[in-house]
Amino acid sequence: MRKKSRKPAVLTWIIVAVIYAAVFAAEQLLPPSSMLFTVLKKGATYALVAVSMNLLNGFTGIFSLGQAGFMMIGAYVYAIFTIPAESRPVVYQYYDGGLIQFSLPVVVALVLAGLAAAFFAFLIGLPVLRLKSDYLAIATLGFAEIMRVLIQWNNMGPLTNGSNMLRLYPSFNDFNIRNANGEVTVYLSTLVPFLIAGVCIGLIVLLLNSGYGRALKSIRDDEIAAEAMGINLAHHKRLSFCISSFFAGVGGAMLAMYQTTVQAKFFTTAMTYEILLIVVIGGVGSVTGSVLSSFLFVAASEWWLRFLDEKQIIGSLEVPLLRNGFRLVVFSIIIMVVVLFFRKGIMGTRELPDLFREKRKEAVK
Repeated sequence: MRKKSRKPAVLTWIIVAVIYAAVFAAEQLLPPSSMLFTVLKKGATYALVAVSMNLLNGFTGIFSLGQAGFMMIGAYVYAIFTIPAESRPVVYQYYDGGLIQFSLPVVVALVLAGLAAAFFAFLIGLPVLRLKSDYLAIATLGFAEIMRVLIQWNNMGPLTNGSNMLRLYPSFNDFNIRNANGEVTVYLSTLVPFLIAGVCIGLIVLLLNSGYGRALKSIRDDEIAAEAMGINLAHHKRLSFCISSFFAGVGGAMLAMYQTTVQAKFFTTAMTYEILLIVVIGGVGSVTGSVLSSFLFVAASEWWLRFLDEKQIIGSLEVPLLRNGFRLVVFSIIIMVVVLFFRKGIMGTRELPDLFREKRKEAVK
């Protein structure tokens, strides 16, 4: 029996290390206002959420649309528990300084954000995971909408600040190293989200390569056969649902750090559809595909096509159609083309090491 080559895995680790080094170098050399860093920060956040959704939809076969709800829970938990005590009277000005009067370290708050999302996933999963297909999707979508209304409820104001935004909590920019004069000497505001997302995605990959991961894939392929092999369907589905929600909660906390403010009205169903679209474009069942499509999606929608929203005048003639909103039209057409010609997504079910193995096989032939 031939041993599986470890060369593809080593090459993958080298590529990842080069990417991290390039991000760190770019952050020190390019101006902080560069649009590149906006794309990288939001792309890293969406990459984690997309991979967490792929764990549920692509690797377990559970069609859930509650991702925005779990992100919202994570964002609020992070913001609530990291606002400095001296800033709470300003943030909770309509609720006598709020209910919580202490703050937690950022890392602890990130974990707590994930645990809170996983806790709600466990509660909602008890009745909801008995449903299948469209019914499950509708139920999880309804949960996200209920949570959004509940958080904005005025009676929840002392905790969530009602319909008012939460702010003044630590953001990615607070990780920059400053000197005694307050000047930034080392920029880390883009590397930090990459590190958080990288650690979380690495944990998901380890799970998928474990016995639990193989059990989840068998449930996706054939539930009857999986149950006949002794796999507890209810337990493994609940496990996948909670783990996916945990990382969605962490992703929501990262989004809060990126936006510097949190308000429930931004966590709409449209956000869930964006994440689902990223998963489909990258490839349902591919972690690498979800990561790549996240950065491509953010770059195309917020950077590369932004000029289409502005009037362009060539000589004395005004270019037709170029006005506010046209960017979304072109972006929608591009997505339709991608879905039509790449029906399995950019990567299909392949990962980055698989590409190296395919090239090696071609070279041998």
